[in-house]
Amino acid sequence: MKLMKPLLLSAIVATTLSSCGGGADIVSTPVENIDSVTLKVSELTENEKHTWGHLDLVKDTIPGMSVEKAYAEIIKNKKGKTVIVAVIDSGIDIEHEDLVDVIWVNKGEIAGNGIDDDNNGYIDDIHGWNYLGDAYDEQLEYVRILAMGDTNHPDFAKAQAEYDKEYNETVQRKAQYDQIYAQVKEADSLVSKYLGTEDYTVAQVEAITSEDEALTKATGVLNFMYGNGFDNTQVALTSINEGLNYFSDKLNANLNLEFNGRTTGDNPDDLTDVGYGNGNVLPSEKGESHGTHVAGIIAASRGNGLGVDGVANNVLIMSLRTVPNGDERDKDVALAIRYAVDNGAKVINGSFGKYYSKHSDWVRDAIAYASENNVIFVNAAGNEGLDLDLIACYPNDQVDNGPEVSETFITVGALEPKYGSNMVAAFSNYGKINVDVFAPGAKIYSTTPENEYDIKGGTSMAAPAVAGVAALIWSYYPDLTAKQVKQIIMDSGLALSTKVIVGGDTEDIQPIGDLSKSAKIVNAYNALIMAEQLSK
Repeated sequence: MKLMKPLLLSAIVATTLSSCGGGADIVSTPVENIDSVTLKVSELTENEKHTWGHLDLVKDTIPGMSVEKAYAEIIKNKKGKTVIVAVIDSGIDIEHEDLVDVIWVNKGEIAGNGIDDDNNGYIDDIHGWNYLGDAYDEQLEYVRILAMGDTNHPDFAKAQAEYDKEYNETVQRKAQYDQIYAQVKEADSLVSKYLGTEDYTVAQVEAITSEDEALTKATGVLNFMYGNGFDNTQVALTSINEGLNYFSDKLNANLNLEFNGRTTGDNPDDLTDVGYGNGNVLPSEKGESHGTHVAGIIAASRGNGLGVDGVANNVLIMSLRTVPNGDERDKDVALAIRYAVDNGAKVINGSFGKYYSKHSDWVRDAIAYASENNVIFVNAAGNEGLDLDLIACYPNDQVDNGPEVSETFITVGALEPKYGSNMVAAFSNYGKINVDVFAPGAKIYSTTPENEYDIKGGTSMAAPAVAGVAALIWSYYPDLTAKQVKQIIMDSGLALSTKVIVGGDTEDIQPIGDLSKSAKIVNAYNALIMAEQLSK
């Protein structure tokens, strides 16, 4: 049974909300009644943890996108048209049990014959293209600036200051993780020996009483880990080891001034030097899971009894392996966007970003090209808890908050699975000018390589949720323009007046509506109703 704490006593009723420019009305929950939603104070069930982004704020008291409600009450048995969604990301496990049936196939290309059969400039691009070749690790963009050695570069001094700070912090964090791992490993060994088993429980550890100083210290270490959210020593060790690998990779590649991860033989500063890469869009290793997770959020096969259901049910995923373990190259991103547009994608998902960009104009030109060709680009806002109206984050569709080059570019912030003051994820970037909407992005369950599933969080997870809604709208209302689909997503969301903690700073409390241009959280149910009205 759910334990609820009421905020207000007013009943939840339906009303109408004026739509965008079409004079249509949609059924929606008004602000005053949303604010009467009971605050969920109980833990989410396992099912809720795995599906919360699809749930309904009023019915489930979780700020999801009402996806399941949309399927049950609007889509039902309707047949939609297939929409191609390009995922510009790391590699995608196109053989995953929950994705294999939703992967785009280039019908103009014959696999493995070494010929560019469709004359699109790419040989054997059966499921998309791999712009990274066999590599995955890369430097961060500001490290590349320093590695050039050009002290006259306008960003050199800023990059040097950031490098010094980040490098020293990373060295310290790695040392801390090394120490913690050693302590937990030693504690595990002592407790396992004492209990006579490696598969001991929290309760067994808590019950240990001994005058042995080393054993007492060991149980203290393990109890401390349990108190910080780990319910199993091996899970704790795995998590700590992942942190160690992260900081090691950062030092060895991302922050390494001598490292060069480019193996494709092209000049990354020459946009005309094309033809590099290959057609293998699979991850280079199991840990390269980001793209697979994003793809599952958008389009994991619905209703097959496996793992997770994607937002959209008539989607084919085009994989464009472009994002390394480090900062993406502007050239790769620009070419990937153009590839997506030229090869039939209607929606592009970009769950990546950085704060330095050597050739941001190349990417902006490609974003404009997508808009001109009636393609939506859904962009992750970023995970540093920053106001994007005050700092540039790339990719974007404007310079210095000036005129936008695209009418179909959507930037998405991330929500937590709880309604109330902590609803906006502490990590999520925001901005009244440069963030358009908010959507579920924290603690999202989706596909990972080798037929596995995992929970990940970030605006990287919020963007594909919105890309899925865009595809859903277009599938059932294919005559709408990309500009109309964007406006529907913006206008049909739930407008909340809830005051929320911003950027994880408990001293910074703002109305959630002040954090984005639309002042709304995305709602698939309302979006489909508005699309129906507008299409008429």
